[in-house]
Amino acid sequence: MSDLTQLGVKQIRDGVAGGDFTAREVAESFNAAVAGAAELNAFIVTTPDHALAAADAADAKRAKGEDLGKMGGVPIGMKDLFATHGVQTTAASHILEGFKPQYESTVSQKLWDAGAGMLGKLNLDQFAMGSSNETSYFGNVSSPWKKDGTNAAMSPGGSSGGSSTAVAARIAPAATGTDTGGSIRQPAAFTGICGIKPTYGRCSRWGVVAFASSLDQAGPMARSVEDCAIMLEAMAGFDPKDATSLQMDVPNWEAALSADLKGKKVGIPREYRMDGTDEEILKSWEQGKEWLRDAGAEIVDISLPHTKYALPAYYIIAPAEASSNLARYDGVRYGLRELPEGAGLQDMYAATRAAGFGDEVKRRVLIGTYVLSAGFYDAYYTQAQKIRALVAQDFDKAFGECDVILAPTTPTASFPLGSLNEDPLTMYLNDVFAVPASLAGLPAMSVPATVNSDGLPLGLQLIGKAFDEQGVLNAGLAIQQRAQFGAQPDKWW
Repeated sequence: MSDLTQLGVKQIRDGVAGGDFTAREVAESFNAAVAGAAELNAFIVTTPDHALAAADAADAKRAKGEDLGKMGGVPIGMKDLFATHGVQTTAASHILEGFKPQYESTVSQKLWDAGAGMLGKLNLDQFAMGSSNETSYFGNVSSPWKKDGTNAAMSPGGSSGGSSTAVAARIAPAATGTDTGGSIRQPAAFTGICGIKPTYGRCSRWGVVAFASSLDQAGPMARSVEDCAIMLEAMAGFDPKDATSLQMDVPNWEAALSADLKGKKVGIPREYRMDGTDEEILKSWEQGKEWLRDAGAEIVDISLPHTKYALPAYYIIAPAEASSNLARYDGVRYGLRELPEGAGLQDMYAATRAAGFGDEVKRRVLIGTYVLSAGFYDAYYTQAQKIRALVAQDFDKAFGECDVILAPTTPTASFPLGSLNEDPLTMYLNDVFAVPASLAGLPAMSVPATVNSDGLPLGLQLIGKAFDEQGVLNAGLAIQQRAQFGAQPDKWW
């Protein structure tokens, strides 16, 4: 096997199990790829020893004839939002720099139990707040893709930009992501990979640094629908340590994958034809309808009337929860402590947060504190929660007429780093197609469709009923088989 880094999760797992190559050979190949890709800035910390130890354990199991597990022999990248025992976990923020948890997040532990190894901790927007991976204290992540004819550094999307870059650049076969308002799907679309946000509660939030607790959900990012299904099976499951965890058996998504959509109805929301959406995105959406029709599905028009209110509601609810969650970073118990001479407790809080939080985090904390304050709570937060309920009702009604929804993932392709920094509202609009499914807690996936005239990837989004990850994965597989997306970025790093 010439280049093991070209292989995905399924190929690596099956190849190691079948003796085509050893797990150690795989880990060594990816460790070398990670070390050679420092220019992308995808990793905050690398953990080559962790990857090799897991690989040796997988090889030893195979020698004894034992089951290697769902992810046996597969090294992955871990978004630096997941607590990893003894390995720095920062949420890409200065306020947590140097913090080494004495515990392991449930999701990462499940992956290690399934046989996966860790290549390192992946960069992200600070506290997962951002759509371009430019708010990290540890520097911007560059997409491996370049716009044809230019050398400008492009955004890998956010907040899981380190994850999307690592998978697209072939320096990790897969990575964990988290999605609060599109942070798995948007970066997946920007970099030409697959990513699925499962139903809220499918994956435990225990040990994941919190942004907005009623929205945050972990999920896999990988090169194919099959790989996402395999990894999601390993990540999902009930966790008594998380009060919002679903007490449901994890389906065998991989075994039930089918691209045959006969008898299925695919809904096309008319409200998603928004001003400012790139023409080539709309064209790929039309193409997506044809692919699903070819797979046997019936295409039906549906209405999601409260779509236009979803984004403003999200940008009230998410910052409100963030302001509450981030109050724990005070310089007292862990992480950064700034203590000016002669300072009292309140001064220490203020100095620590001023030095430790980045501008975008401060902006969202201020917004959140404002909308939760006396006199504004009912005017903003209560109204936003009502909108959230209406958005969820829209989906319930729509799923009476269809089985899965097809929409664009993003309104545009990737953009150059730095190009939207002066305009936070335009940046927030990146999430316009992703946020409604997050507010409703529904499973949603981005699958690569094509590359545009600038040579940049475009993704299509599939949204399913609650708990119907299988329907989303199956529709994603139907698109994947017809799109035959094989484009890869040219190596420049």
